[in-house]
Amino acid sequence: MRSNQMKDHTDPTRATDAAHSAIEQAIMHCEPVGLRVKAIEGLHLLKETEARRQRVLEVVQEALSQLRLDVKYLIFDVEATRRERDELKRRLGE
Repeated sequence: MRSNQMKDHTDPTRATDAAHSAIEQAIMHCEPVGLRVKAIEGLHLLKETEARRQRVLEVVQEALSQLRLDVKYLIFDVEATRRERDELKRRLGE
């Protein structure tokens, strides 16, 4: 279900790449050259930061997905344990 929701939205990577290309084009017309160099360095830093943020986000999403699955198993286990307990109580009461 989540993958379908993600397909409905614009791909953020594609949008980011397009924005970076537009920024690079604007930087190439920047004067003086020293300012252009600083702007290019800033853009590279921005790209690295965004890539790192994306990797962290993916790790967090995977961890949350695993946590959800673990909780489902724990709930199942607790419910089974309660049923077993109730059955034992019933047998002991007979």
